Formats: sequence, structure tokens, C-alpha cells
Amino acid sequence: MIATFIIFMREGIEASMIAAILSAYLTKIGQRGAIRYVLAGMGSAVILAGILGAGIYAAVHNWANTRAQTIFESFTYLLAAGLLIYMALWMGRHARSLSSELRSQADGALSTGERRGFFLIAFQATLREGVEAAVFTLAIVFGPAGKGALVGAAVGLLVAAIVAFAIFKMGKAINIKLFFSVVGQILIVFGAGLFADAISGFQQLGWISFLDQPMWNSSGAIADSSTVGDLLHSFLGYSAAPTPLQALGWVVYLGTAFVALHHQRVRLSAPAMAKG
Repeated sequence: MIATFIIFMREGIEASMIAAILSAYLTKIGQRGAIRYVLAGMGSAVILAGILGAGIYAAVHNWANTRAQTIFESFTYLLAAGLLIYMALWMGRHARSLSSELRSQADGALSTGERRGFFLIAFQATLREGVEAAVFTLAIVFGPAGKGALVGAAVGLLVAAIVAFAIFKMGKAINIKLFFSVVGQILIVFGAGLFADAISGFQQLGWISFLDQPMWNSSGAIADSSTVGDLLHSFLGYSAAPTPLQALGWVVYLGTAFVALHHQRVRLSAPAMAKG
């Protein structure tokens, strides 16, 4: 439940944020009627992403408790960890300019009379987040509590909707740069946990046979299957019996990602300092 809550809240916030900024701008310039194209684009993308996710689930759900499950999970964790670094860097790159970029695209669509452009803007943004949510959800698709996962996803989307409504109502009062910066760093921590999970899976498969003995076992205090263990695993990549390579992978991923974010921040701030 916790894992899907985090996934759908994050993806939902990013997709709905774009729609909320567009809708707020259209309302401000007296083009409220064009908001229906934004909503139609979001709705269409959600349906398509849902069909895609359901199709992949139907194809792989019979792999539960098999070696194929471990292979699938491990590679999905690895893909998800890579996507999270990409997302964090994307958010860092667009933190300063997202609102102005969206307003520019909106002005372009209005000037050409092609209001369907709003549909495409919302559609591509929502579809990207929907596909990413499907990838991350597939990483936990073999979990024991299917209903709990659905509840987590629903609550995550509800939180995302509330955030989007606040952005729509408050407009510039939301500090998007700060929001993206904080969320980007949180994503890196999530990604480190997924990367460690991928290493654990490859070690279980016997594909990585070094540094594979658990350093300790804290199941007696906090079991992986407990609510607290699930929470710590979702947020921090906690494992009751981590191997040295898992711990090393977690640290290396975290360090590499934060260094990449720092270099990006320095690179993006250099032109501004030069102008100043």
C-alpha cells in the first residue's frame, strides 16, 4: 500500500501540476473554455496508461513465485532506479522555467487557433507519468496485498489531485522551483532503495556471487513484511538482512545521483551569474 501510494502521488502530482499551471494561466487570460482540452488530454492519457499497465500485468502475473518473477522484478527495479535519476535531473532542469515554458506553449496554441494543442500538451505529460507509474507498480506487482496496493494508489492520486487544485487556485503562490528541488532529492533516495533491490534480486539469481552474505539480520526488531519495515523500505530502501553489495550499491547510487544534481545546479546557475 505504502509503495503504491508514493508512486501514484509523485506521478500524479507531476502530471496534474502541468495541467493545473496551464488551467490557471488560461483562466487568468480569459480562455477558460480551453481548459476542457487540457482535461480531455489528461483523461485520454490516463485511460491509455491504464490499458498498457493492465495488459502487461495480464502477461506476467502468472510468474508469481517463479525464477521468472525474480528476473522480471530485478530488471524492473533497475529500470525504475534509472528513471528516477532521469526524473530528478529533468525536474532540476525545468524547475526555473516550467511555468514560463507552459505559458509560451499556451500562447502558441492560442495564436494559431489550434486549441487542440492543449490536448496534446496535457496528453503527453500525463502519458509519460502514467507509463512511469506502470513501470514502478510492476516492480511490486507480485506483492501479497493486491487490495492494499489499489488503496495506496487511490490515496496517492487523491493527494495529487488536492495538490493540483491548490496550484490551480494559488497560482504563483506555489514555489515550483523549491517543490521540484525537494521532490527531486526525495526521488533519489527512493531510487537508491530500488537499485539495492535490483542488486538483491541478481544475487538471489546467482548472477552476482560476491559480497552476497547478509551483514546482519534485524527481522526480530523490524521485519521487512511489517508495516514499519514496508514504510522504511519504501522511503529509504530498508532491508532487514542487507548484503555488503546492497549497502555499497545504495551508497554509490545516492552519491552519484547527488553529485549529478549538484553539477547540474552549478551548470544551470552559471549563465545567470554571468548575466548578473
